[in-house]
Amino acid sequence: MKRVGIIGGGQLAWMMGGASKKLGLELVVQTPSLNDPAVSTAEDVVLASVDDAISTELLAQKTDVITFENEFVDLDSLSLIQNQDVCFRPRLEALRPLLDKYDQRCYLQDLGLPVPRFFALEQLDNLSSQTAHLGFPLVLKSRRHGYDGQGTFIINDLASLEQKLNSHITTKDLSQHLFLIEEFVPFERELAIIAARSTEGEVVTYPVVETQQEQQVCRRVIAPADITPNQAAEIEAIAHTLLNNLEVVGVFGIELFLTPSGKVLVNEIAPRTHNSGHFSLDACETSQFEQHLRAVCGLPLGNPDLHCASAVMVNLLGYEISRSDYQTQRQKLAEIPQAFVHWYGKTESRPGRKLGHVTVLLDEKNQDSIINIAQTIESIWYLV
Repeated sequence: MKRVGIIGGGQLAWMMGGASKKLGLELVVQTPSLNDPAVSTAEDVVLASVDDAISTELLAQKTDVITFENEFVDLDSLSLIQNQDVCFRPRLEALRPLLDKYDQRCYLQDLGLPVPRFFALEQLDNLSSQTAHLGFPLVLKSRRHGYDGQGTFIINDLASLEQKLNSHITTKDLSQHLFLIEEFVPFERELAIIAARSTEGEVVTYPVVETQQEQQVCRRVIAPADITPNQAAEIEAIAHTLLNNLEVVGVFGIELFLTPSGKVLVNEIAPRTHNSGHFSLDACETSQFEQHLRAVCGLPLGNPDLHCASAVMVNLLGYEISRSDYQTQRQKLAEIPQAFVHWYGKTESRPGRKLGHVTVLLDEKNQDSIINIAQTIESIWYLV
């Protein structure tokens, strides 16, 4: 039996729990709190922050392979452990060009993959001339540690840009405040694809999905996306190019824009399982979580295909400060035909926090049905 170490103990690690039991694996999580979701499914816990490399050495002693629930790690510290024959999957060098969003953009561009125009903001002087080639609106991003819309701002004019920067920094030296500026893409839709690569170099991809965001947090995922076969093939090729060039082992999430003219642009890369792939737990032959464990443990990859015509996943986001478990709403959601409710067991709700998700399977590809189901779920959850 293999023991898999996971750095991070949130819902992504928690959802690997069922897959680990199916595959006969044991999970050991490194996480800062015994209240974190994955603690309930783990065989053992290393109680420490995810960037505590000393604790990761202990995790390594307890496991055969170490993987990641999130990318907020100190690669330099972990690389010292790697020299002691610790097996990280994906390998640390594959993560290095991805953790800083400017470095990630440069890496994708060097691979010839389509990305929005961008530049690194290195000084506060002459903002007007720096941004002239992009125009407004534009997008300001923190280069590190942004997720679920955090650290990402849509800026409509120069005065707003100056105000936002001045509210975040206290000096003109930006060396401690790294920002990326990129063009605003007036996309028609946002898309995503989950891809996995094995130890043998096999790459499999899940169906391309449409993701719908509100306030830059994912609210809904529709599988499969209503796109052309050529667009789907282009996105699959992007996934193959990226994973093969990085020589990764494991599951990656790739977020994309589809413009009104039909052009595909890569938005961001998540070097781990991803919210856009949660539908796979109930709608696919092999979930992204089982697939990730298969990959990092050197097992054959599973079939990623849908076993239904289509599916819609709706995130259950916090909308208040509360300690409620929302049992009444969850019961009503479970009564929806072919609905699967996943509750992450978090003890506190706050606005925007991901508390769970619901996936509903459909026997047909009908956009009206998908919209109606999503609205039904949200009317129950948000007490509309």
